[in-house]
Amino acid sequence: MPEMIALYDAAGREVGAEERAVVYERGLWHASAGVLVRSLDGSKVYVHKRTDTKAVFAGMHDCLAGGVLGPGEDPAEAAVRELGEELGIVLGPHQDRPLPVAAESWDGEWAGRPMRCHLFAYELRYDGPITHQPEEIVDGWWWTDEELRSHLEDPAWPFVPDTRELIGDLLH
Repeated sequence: MPEMIALYDAAGREVGAEERAVVYERGLWHASAGVLVRSLDGSKVYVHKRTDTKAVFAGMHDCLAGGVLGPGEDPAEAAVRELGEELGIVLGPHQDRPLPVAAESWDGEWAGRPMRCHLFAYELRYDGPITHQPEEIVDGWWWTDEELRSHLEDPAWPFVPDTRELIGDLLH
């Protein structure tokens, strides 16, 4: 059965649901939520490399663990879900939740097609274990904000373009 994701209008209102493949093929507005994992002392962020088999932004680097929202799904809940799925960080009922840090609407392009997404970014302070989901993440490491900025100065460095739009709000 195909995966259904939430459809949005350009203003950011959920208006229905559609198959993921159709959303990507037609460049329909949808939403994603991601979490920037920052060390407890705030000095480093977790950066990872996506697998070459991802449907979008394959093989690129990112500093947000995230994904698209399902029908009726709250962005904050999606962020916590994706954190568990991609990095194995499962938050208990009494643990702090990721805090919202940025939101933006991105009307971009991927693989020669429109890609339109409302982005919701959160931050979590964390120093515990990280376990990558092998279907989604190849590798990951801790960098200072300066190390990440240095790589981002090279426009050819393969970094997820929608996160690149938010980076000014994510880094200190």
